[in-house]
Amino acid sequence: MIKSVRGMRDLLPPETETWNFVDTEVRQLFGLYNFQEIRTPVIEDLQLFQRSVGEETDIVYKEMFAWQDRGRAESEKGQWLALRPENTAGVVRAYIEHKLWDQPGLRRFYYVGPQFRRERPQKGRYRQFYQIGAEVIGPPSAGSESPAVDAEVLEMLAALLDRLGIKDWTLELNSVGCADDRRRYNEALREALKDVVGKMCADCQRRAQTNPLRVLDCKVAEDQPIIEKLPRMSDYLDEKCQIHFAEVQKILTALDLPFVVNYRLVRGLDYYTRTAFEFTHGSLGAQNAILGGGRYDGLSEALGGPAAPGIGFAIGEDRLVMTLQETAKAETRPVDIYVVPLGAGMNVHAARLARRLRRRGLVVVSGDESFRLKKSLETADKTGARRALIIGENEVNSGRFAVKDLSTGEQITLNLEELGKLGGQP
Repeated sequence: MIKSVRGMRDLLPPETETWNFVDTEVRQLFGLYNFQEIRTPVIEDLQLFQRSVGEETDIVYKEMFAWQDRGRAESEKGQWLALRPENTAGVVRAYIEHKLWDQPGLRRFYYVGPQFRRERPQKGRYRQFYQIGAEVIGPPSAGSESPAVDAEVLEMLAALLDRLGIKDWTLELNSVGCADDRRRYNEALREALKDVVGKMCADCQRRAQTNPLRVLDCKVAEDQPIIEKLPRMSDYLDEKCQIHFAEVQKILTALDLPFVVNYRLVRGLDYYTRTAFEFTHGSLGAQNAILGGGRYDGLSEALGGPAAPGIGFAIGEDRLVMTLQETAKAETRPVDIYVVPLGAGMNVHAARLARRLRRRGLVVVSGDESFRLKKSLETADKTGARRALIIGENEVNSGRFAVKDLSTGEQITLNLEELGKLGGQP
């Protein structure tokens, strides 16, 4: 028997009802903030992620699915391609490629779709996983650097979690400064790690040489006491970055949006600047981040585009659904009517009637004319239907149909006009 590949999975009913519930709520809420959907390819040029995410990040160094495509001729080497491990770089690539900076104002995009990373599967983490994300990007003249944009994005995310029924989330904030700030901070980290890095995990020992900021991402419990004693990024912010971060906090406070400043919080990708954030939830255990994001003010230039500061986030939809299933209940709609055709030739009439009822907004399932009444009613009950509508030759000729409430056993007779007025509630 052929099974799904390790780290991949099938999403099956009724779990997909929760996924659809989340997607619907996301699209409705993001629309209120004037975000529009963008869909980018799942396959991109490998260089896109090397230049944006960073060659020394775990994503590019260890986790990406990448391969060399075949050239047009047999002897010709093809382009290096990758399954997208994240979507911000693809959105910014599309922004540059299609010259979207020529359009007035800020561009507000959102996306929902699969990403791919060759990481060790664990609770809520898969090699094909799904992200909900959004990006606000535009020229500085459009206000793209404003801390008000950061605050609005964070307020929208808090509204989404509340709307989904996820309670007791925590918003953690930090500023990772500008490029000059990080350069000074990396030098300070390198110096501080010099005498202690030998006691840390292998990943930290590698990161200490290539990109010391990544040491702060370490989740190994034994390394945490060392990490706690390292210098803070906040001590290396220039005046502009300090003012920007203070203004973000001021607006969030005015909105009564609770947050904590986590001086150890950094994002795992090289393109982040200034505001970095995560929303966490206790139900997910040690790896407790539901979503994260931040600013990437220099990413467009790094990819060959114009100056276009931006801010964005990605929600791990797999982990969000898991949290929703454990802490809240998504509303799923049951079958309103199960149509029971009785006797030869009744499938045609049942199909017509079912179509009419669906056009009224009812959830309808049809049985088969070969079933006896008892079997049809048992099947209707198994589908969770609220009512069974019986249609036989007598019903077709008279234009009156028996409707049975499957929870109470009560049965009434209705004509076509009355059937059309049936609501979704029993």
